Amino acid sequence: MPLLSLALCALAAFIAAFVRGMAGFGMAILLVPLIGLVIPPGEAVVVSNMLALMIGLVGARKVWAAGEKSAGVIGAAAMLLTPVGLLALFATPPEVARVLIAIVALAAFLMVLLPARPGHAPGKVETGLTGAAAGLLTGFAGMPGPPVVPYYLRRPIPREVARASMLTVFLLTSIASTAAALALGLASWRDALFAALLFGPVLLGNHLGAKAFGKVSDPVWRGFVGFLLAMSALMAVLRLITPN
Repeated sequence: MPLLSLALCALAAFIAAFVRGMAGFGMAILLVPLIGLVIPPGEAVVVSNMLALMIGLVGARKVWAAGEKSAGVIGAAAMLLTPVGLLALFATPPEVARVLIAIVALAAFLMVLLPARPGHAPGKVETGLTGAAAGLLTGFAGMPGPPVVPYYLRRPIPREVARASMLTVFLLTSIASTAAALALGLASWRDALFAALLFGPVLLGNHLGAKAFGKVSDPVWRGFVGFLLAMSALMAVLRLITPN
């Protein structure tokens, strides 16, 4: 890979990780489409999931303790469906996969625009379906966020709880996706090496993002989340209309 391409990927990884540290999600939504311009989309998803696992293990105990119990249920369901999504990804032509991954990013923004549900307590069926959808999207697009983010952000719960719950789910899905990719022979040593090269920028970006999270108010944080999803949606639209 040319050094310029590697440097741009490192910059993208830093920015995506800062967003993760600040918002609690968004790393894959930003990172997969960007590095997918340099490597095939299947490999981009695998690398993104490896990075999510590596950074997810940093402070995992603290995050688990601060999140809702529902995060464990959603994460467990997602882990079961992740291999199915991964198989679907590698069975899909790269051009089609790029379009579908872009649509997933757009859907994340549209779902959060739905009206909030104050006092709503999701039942077992909604929680299970959220986990199943997160698993399929983790495998196919490296993006468990679209069903998970609205599940937590459309409810009036503390932002610390929402953020920790999302990070818990994403750690579990990254474990499942990385294990499935290795077991199915869909990950290579090159993917692991690429992830290792990008981990430094990811670690720094996530650290700075987490520090920023502790300094902003709840309205500012929720506004940032909305802005992030809007930018992701814009990237998705541009990716659909711009020729390769």
